[in-house]
Amino acid sequence: MSDMAGGGAGIDSGIDWADAFDNMGHVPGAAEMLRQGAEDARAFREAASNASFDLAYGRGPRTLLDLFLPMGQPRGLAVFLHGGYWQRLSKDDWSHVAAGALARGWAMAIPSYTLAPQARISQMTREMAQAVTFAAARVPGPLRIAGHSAGGHLALRMACAGGPLDPAVAARLEHVVSISGLHDLRPLRLSPMNAVLGLDADEARAESPALAAPLPGVAVTVWVGGAERPEFLRQAGLMAEAWEGRAAALTRVIENRRNHFDVVEGLAAPASPLVEAFLG
Repeated sequence: MSDMAGGGAGIDSGIDWADAFDNMGHVPGAAEMLRQGAEDARAFREAASNASFDLAYGRGPRTLLDLFLPMGQPRGLAVFLHGGYWQRLSKDDWSHVAAGALARGWAMAIPSYTLAPQARISQMTREMAQAVTFAAARVPGPLRIAGHSAGGHLALRMACAGGPLDPAVAARLEHVVSISGLHDLRPLRLSPMNAVLGLDADEARAESPALAAPLPGVAVTVWVGGAERPEFLRQAGLMAEAWEGRAAALTRVIENRRNHFDVVEGLAAPASPLVEAFLG
């Protein structure tokens, strides 16, 4: 039976999938929150004393990353992968989320990647593996990856068995945190955004972490806001069920009163529960 059938694959074609994924339309002040985040990111970059900007990890105009270093020898490398439904935003909107990692002695890399429709999601996955490998060559020690929304999907793709990471880099990966991530991409084929993403059935299955096996030895945290759209809460639960007992450790956290846009703010606060979960 097709992935799009209403019963066999569990993807309900009767749901309004445009509304299910409409975070902007359901969070008051969402546009202002994104604007303020971009301002905070710009200010953070301007004040950064130990950072390298626009390092080219690939050949495309968006295959660039920023690398923020703490004072002294880094404890390891943290990587943050941004969201935007694989169509919007860039590393420059999220620089400030490096604050929590830096305060705890970790370096943080924040890459951009080629967006749809110029790239398919499978290409973005490969680019993120390139970015992680590039940064890992510059910062020794353990590796941890976090991502928000579409970036949560890309982060968990790095933790899939048979995934895109070079084995030597994958061996350093300790922990992945998906913050309000999308883990089963098949419903996106029923959303209007697929006119831009161009997902077919094979790519939707292959790029869904919930339908893959985890890398051995990697701990996983699935973090979602309690005030998220029901689909994001469902996706968090689905991911936790899929890898429970298979990942080295799996934790699911529903952060009360947090929505899709403010749930990621904890990464900028060194003492936050999110930073503690990620790097503690």
